[in-house]
Amino acid sequence: MSSGAPISSWEELSEKIRDKLEEAKARLSRGTYEELVNKLKEVTEKYGLAVDEAIRIIDNVVVEYENSMVEPGEPVGTVAAQSIGEPGTQMTLRTFHFAGIREFNVTLGLPRFIELVDARREPSTPLMYVFLDEEHRYSEDKAREVARRIEFTRVVNLASEVDIDLVNLRIIVKLDPVMLEDKGVTVSQVVKALEKTKVGSVEQSPDDPLTLYVTLNPEESLSLLDLQKKKERILNAKIKGIKKINRVIIQSMVNEEGKTEYYLVTEGSNLREVLAVPGVDYRRTYTNNIHEIEEVLGIEAARLALIREMKEVLEEQGLDVDIRHLMLVADVMTFTGRVRQIGRHGVSGEKYSPVARAAFEMTSQNFFEAAVRGETDKLLGVSESVVSGSIVKVGTGMVEVRMTLPGRSKG
Repeated sequence: MSSGAPISSWEELSEKIRDKLEEAKARLSRGTYEELVNKLKEVTEKYGLAVDEAIRIIDNVVVEYENSMVEPGEPVGTVAAQSIGEPGTQMTLRTFHFAGIREFNVTLGLPRFIELVDARREPSTPLMYVFLDEEHRYSEDKAREVARRIEFTRVVNLASEVDIDLVNLRIIVKLDPVMLEDKGVTVSQVVKALEKTKVGSVEQSPDDPLTLYVTLNPEESLSLLDLQKKKERILNAKIKGIKKINRVIIQSMVNEEGKTEYYLVTEGSNLREVLAVPGVDYRRTYTNNIHEIEEVLGIEAARLALIREMKEVLEEQGLDVDIRHLMLVADVMTFTGRVRQIGRHGVSGEKYSPVARAAFEMTSQNFFEAAVRGETDKLLGVSESVVSGSIVKVGTGMVEVRMTLPGRSKG
């Protein structure tokens, strides 16, 4: 129970507990202190807060903060490995079904986590969340315009039928009117795309404007295999859009302002080109391809993306892992300025200590190569200390106690 009437004004309360706040400021991190002050201010102005209540809250926050700090010499890497590895054994090997205008899968669970720590060049299911600017985000039609600019559209996406006419030596392309409307493509755009392939002369059927004839050169001696190759070239002819973006679906959500906002989810990822598309909000657009983020936005952005992706995978499985462990893993993977995997071609394989490398895998080969290069090992790390039987320099092993014997000089 509090003694004293609740104070509804933050200015009056903060004045009365000024010394306590100054003391807390010296003991807390800047972010924690600012959050504490904001919460106290919010609660005071909404419900009122007595001075002794505020003091107890500040004391509890300081105690919890100091208890959560890492002790000197604590093996944070081992703790992080245990804290992620143990819940990781409970992950299910499954993919998540993503339903929209058209369906596609998103890899989650253990397979996705392995992709992240292995720093795979391409995710098994690359995707992007493309947010739109102020002009396009509140209209589904305008969102569809942006989607049509982004989605990679080829002739195969628009044709209902493609046949080879051996008698007249031509390839007949019949276009689907529904797909033309859905993709926002005109027949003239298709004709231009076919002309760029230089397979043959292109003309529309006089009877049906949606049927196109690609007449081949009669002087060429073409086998059935050659005709099939030309057909494939026609089917793969690009009409518009961005490479690697195979499909785009429009999703909606209610934003912080209470308005319905539209955004795009793409199957496939091409961050550099998508950010340049008119109507795209480059500040919020996101991809699950870590290497793309590194190349386009830099290593710090890649580090944050790694933390976010690992956190989302664990939370989706209902696993609670302290974010500091994930931050440590992301730091180790990115501190050299590039994204490295946790494995033989990355963190473990690039350790300075030859004994640590040999302890991880390929023992004889690692020792032999280290001997050929004349490497030395100071036995400073955990693995090499365990292998050599020396004291591991963590916890109390970090402390060296020295004494000067009687009759001997210091030094």
